[in-house]
Amino acid sequence: MKGKKLNKLVKVSLLGVIGFLLMFVEFALPIFPSFLKIDISDLPALMGTFALGPGAGVAVEFLKNILHGIFDGKTAFIGEVANFAVGSVLVFTAGYIYSRKKTKKSAILSLGAGTITMSAAAALLNYFILLPLYEKVLNFPISAVVAVAGKVNGSITDLNTLILFAIVPFNLLKGVVLTALTLALYKSVSPILKQEQAKNRKLAGNKINS
Repeated sequence: MKGKKLNKLVKVSLLGVIGFLLMFVEFALPIFPSFLKIDISDLPALMGTFALGPGAGVAVEFLKNILHGIFDGKTAFIGEVANFAVGSVLVFTAGYIYSRKKTKKSAILSLGAGTITMSAAAALLNYFILLPLYEKVLNFPISAVVAVAGKVNGSITDLNTLILFAIVPFNLLKGVVLTALTLALYKSVSPILKQEQAKNRKLAGNKINS
């Protein structure tokens, strides 16, 4: 039992470190304001949530953001809290639904549901918590954020339109990118993440047969 827990901890730690490193690989898109940048750092957490369960996916999200806050924290951990909260909604939703029925169709549905819930969570968190925190703690007024976004999309004129025309579409697009990458890579990565589980099942089967 201890060996199984240690094996899972090692895998979660490795995925967390990979996620942390991927946080530095990000790029802006001309259709969104520059402060919204696409990254694929949630990909290792999605791999973990599918192979090891939703709790493992959330743990990967936690570890990568703790590391990022320690080594590159520029937002008094507000950015990391935001990334953790939104990412955890995605991986927990996807992992929970997938764990109920592990088929390709279920994987697609779970990632779709995760993308929608992530986008909704991002909208609510930014509206009620994150943007007010940026304004209060980092002296970055919401009006300034709206002004920057308004230069890219003239429809953005206040906080409501910022959420509607920038935050939500951005997270939907990010979810689509992560869904495509997860579906493309998971089949080749899952045998590695499930290696110990398969070994344990084989040993258990041998004991029964003997």
